[in-house]
Amino acid sequence: MARTPPHQFSVPLSATRRGARLARLLAAEQLDSWGVPLDPARLIVAELATNAVLHGRVPGRLFRLTLTVPVAGLLRVELTDTRAEALPVRASAPAAPSESGYGLLLVETLSDRWGVRLGPVPCKTVWAECAFAPLGSTAGGCAG
Repeated sequence: MARTPPHQFSVPLSATRRGARLARLLAAEQLDSWGVPLDPARLIVAELATNAVLHGRVPGRLFRLTLTVPVAGLLRVELTDTRAEALPVRASAPAAPSESGYGLLLVETLSDRWGVRLGPVPCKTVWAECAFAPLGSTAGGCAG
């Protein structure tokens, strides 16, 4: 039998700007209740949720936000959408100054590691992990 992580939260959200905003707000509320520092985790959630809405949206389909603390001091953020063919690309900053194109660069900088898991068809999950010190301790958030 699979063991449930000490902290786990998962919610389906509409693949809209409102859904992305709600993902960020719900994540902040959940992290606060667990004693997990809000930053940089809420920035990671915001970027991955925005990407799920912009690049993973299928009309009428939802995306899913999942937060877990599988072991003490480690947060895993997952955003699952229904466009497995629209994979994120690891890239450097855009060649020319731009208002967009920095999301995954930000996720890579703020998280300890990130990646993509395919399946079940037609889904993909973009995830990021971040080590943290519990609120009230002297250590900071993600090493980045």
